[in-house]
Amino acid sequence: LDMADVVGAEVLIKLADEAGISVCFANPGTTEMHIVDALNACPSIRPVLGLHENVVTGAADGYARMSGRPAMSLLHLGPGLSNG
Repeated sequence: LDMADVVGAEVLIKLADEAGISVCFANPGTTEMHIVDALNACPSIRPVLGLHENVVTGAADGYARMSGRPAMSLLHLGPGLSNG
């Protein structure tokens, strides 16, 4: 893969995968579609859709505490970050 064709979202998901993240709790908006596409192309990270930012952050926190493994959350830019 030519690095000129790689977008930042792909690098982010690749680094998350290399860090051992196997689940991403997400409440994305339209501005995060590049990350959603990169996540969809990564079979080793399972996306879990949450219908509110608080649910997503709580699920990621609970997963990490119960499993002892890192989790990832993907929130919509702006209101999603402030609500999460």
